[in-house]
Amino acid sequence: MFKLTSLNLNGIRSAATKGMPEWVAQTQPDCICMQELKAQAADVAGRFEDIAGLKGHFHFAEKKGYSGVAIYTRHEPSDVITGYGSTEFDAEGRYVELRFDRPGRKQAPKLSIISCYFPSGSSGEERQAAKFRFLAEFYPYLAKLKETRDFVLCGDINIAHQEIDLKNFKGNKKNSGFLPEERAWMSELLRDAEAAEDALEELTEGTGQPAVKATRGGGMVDVYRKLQPTATDEAYTWWSNRGQAYAKNVGWRLDYHLATPAVAALAQSETIYKTQRFSDHAPITVDYALTL
Repeated sequence: MFKLTSLNLNGIRSAATKGMPEWVAQTQPDCICMQELKAQAADVAGRFEDIAGLKGHFHFAEKKGYSGVAIYTRHEPSDVITGYGSTEFDAEGRYVELRFDRPGRKQAPKLSIISCYFPSGSSGEERQAAKFRFLAEFYPYLAKLKETRDFVLCGDINIAHQEIDLKNFKGNKKNSGFLPEERAWMSELLRDAEAAEDALEELTEGTGQPAVKATRGGGMVDVYRKLQPTATDEAYTWWSNRGQAYAKNVGWRLDYHLATPAVAALAQSETIYKTQRFSDHAPITVDYALTL
């Protein structure tokens, strides 16, 4: 069994003071994908190269205290890729991929684990425009990657795909993270071309906004929704720090495992851990019937 966790830290140093390393040691994942480190190499050196016996691999943002992703693993990867080739977004430290290629492995002989932090558009129009640019260039990248290998992308996607993925869906239809164009992008990624195009037209009808176009349905699988197709309140992974959002469970599902079909078929069980808070996000763990 392969145990894979994803967690947006909202700062690795902050999360460490709240018991995150001890929790990793207790739960013992094979890999944990982390986003929003808010740290640079100098901050990690001598302190966070390893966590609970797992070796870290990082993609740092050029801007201090901003973004950054990591994957901690107990297995040695065959290759490490930082960045996905974006002129604009690789400088923001949003993508690290570990490859665990083994020709003799029966299931997914070419396998990647990816930690990715999608941009947020909540701070204003400029960042929302950047988010749309990211989505437009990241879709064909994933489609091309899927042609050559299986993978699981773990990360803070900053999109709630369906109405059951957030508490106040009626009041958030014009807000970043639940915009029709963002939801349509997810539909395209998760469905075949015909179904995705229908969803695109339905979700963007009457909005006056350009859709984030893609060439064809991505055929990816939302692993949590595969295992829990109707879950609502228990599905949330992020809560605003405003008001009593966490206490009242006024949340959003923003953190995902997005997998190619062959890997998604191996998913056995999922857990969203809410007993202890290390961040404004909760860690999501999936067990896969897979041996690296």
